[in-house]
Amino acid sequence: MLNSNGFYLKGSLMALLLALAGCNDAGSDRQVYEPVAFHSGDECHVCGMAIGDFPGPKGEAVGKQGAMKFCSTAEMFGWWLQPENRGQDITLYVHDMARSTWEKPHDDALIDARQAFYVVGANLKGAMGAALASFAREEDAKAFAAKQGGRLVRFGQIDLALLQPDSHQAEPHGGTAAH
Repeated sequence: MLNSNGFYLKGSLMALLLALAGCNDAGSDRQVYEPVAFHSGDECHVCGMAIGDFPGPKGEAVGKQGAMKFCSTAEMFGWWLQPENRGQDITLYVHDMARSTWEKPHDDALIDARQAFYVVGANLKGAMGAALASFAREEDAKAFAAKQGGRLVRFGQIDLALLQPDSHQAEPHGGTAAH
């Protein structure tokens, strides 16, 4: 059927639908959300413990619904590795321990968890006993492992088996930091 301008309406409608479908494809890329500061009253999204009561790197998952904060990188990974959480449009953050103190990590040292280097099985303890120490640079992670023990892993290598206490001699909540 022709409209008053001589164009086929069906063809114009089809072109419009294809253009809109293209817009949806472009929007499928994940949004990058900014990290959120930790506060003294924050509780771990998984276990409900006070985040500030424990040493070591923390984690957070930030999305349009807000931030879910975790008392340790291990807690964050335990949450993230659950199938129902992996599809969420969120940005994961961890502390760069080369730019922060172990006893009280700084908010300005939060980095993209997917790009970080991790040391598993170090001698220092966090909220979940042995922590996954996180670093922005591989050289810093290697230096930390040489001093504190442990082995280097990347984001994609971390699975639920790696988080089990037997896999890196972790203590339950309440492990103390080695000074």
